[in-house]
Amino acid sequence: MALLITLNSCYVKVVDCRICGDPHSVLRFAFVEFADDQGAREALRLGGTMLGYYPVRVLPSKTAILPVNPTFLPRSEDEREMCSRTIYCTNIDKKVSQADVRNFFESACGEVTRLRLLGDQLHSTRIAFVEFALADIALRALSCSGMVVGSQPIRVSPSKTPVRPQITQPPSTN
Repeated sequence: MALLITLNSCYVKVVDCRICGDPHSVLRFAFVEFADDQGAREALRLGGTMLGYYPVRVLPSKTAILPVNPTFLPRSEDEREMCSRTIYCTNIDKKVSQADVRNFFESACGEVTRLRLLGDQLHSTRIAFVEFALADIALRALSCSGMVVGSQPIRVSPSKTPVRPQITQPPSTN
């Protein structure tokens, strides 16, 4: 909330905000949507700002926020369908690889079509967005919450965002 107050004091309009992760961990993050590009640029300047005892990292998001309120329509029917096949998984052990996550969900639930593992070796846990071939498989995957992958019990919930394909940057010509 302190970050949102800081953003509002910068005179930028916040349209939506989703705070994610374990509320008892310092490894939390938020997706913040702004009314315009200028608001996003102002927010990017807040990187390094102290929030409590920790500096805030501010990065552009690679995923869009889909509305939770059912009166709003997702950006497209395709995105709604993709979300129905996608789960959000937290508390993933930092020693677990993307292949390990894929193998776990494929053996426990069914075919994984896309997987995005986020986080780094500096933090104790990471997150993943896992898209399955069918919505029924994603529903089955929700029952995996609490199962141990690596050395930690994972937490699984429905995803509000689809897994976006990785965008690769062309090599620099400099």
